[in-house]
Amino acid sequence: MDLHDNKNFDSATRKFFEDKNIAFVTTLMKYGSPQITPVWIDIADDSILINTAMGRVKQKNIEKDPRIAISVVDRNNIYHMVSIRGEVTEQITGQEAEDHIDKMAKKYLDKDTYPLRIEGEERILLKVTPKKVAVK
Repeated sequence: MDLHDNKNFDSATRKFFEDKNIAFVTTLMKYGSPQITPVWIDIADDSILINTAMGRVKQKNIEKDPRIAISVVDRNNIYHMVSIRGEVTEQITGQEAEDHIDKMAKKYLDKDTYPLRIEGEERILLKVTPKKVAVK
């Protein structure tokens, strides 16, 4: 296992986030217990991007404590994985978050627009800055 302090993902590690792999995101509940959710995942520069909706448990948890853990398993080789510990350093709403969920729908569902939109739901993009990265 390769364990290193962040920054500058190599091309092999970036592929985990560029491919159709599902990530498991862990945030901390109010009293410290972990909460885990499967999510679509993306990467931009050296930040990990998670698109969710305002008011979801993970988003509310991040408001209280920005620490986050992410685990991604290669869908083509379950013994190949990357784990990240980091912090949500930015929460982006508005058109950028809306456009991003459409990008994720194209990636994961081959749909031009996100087909599971709920009326009145506001999307939010969580920008994660990794602190520790482990690749196996």
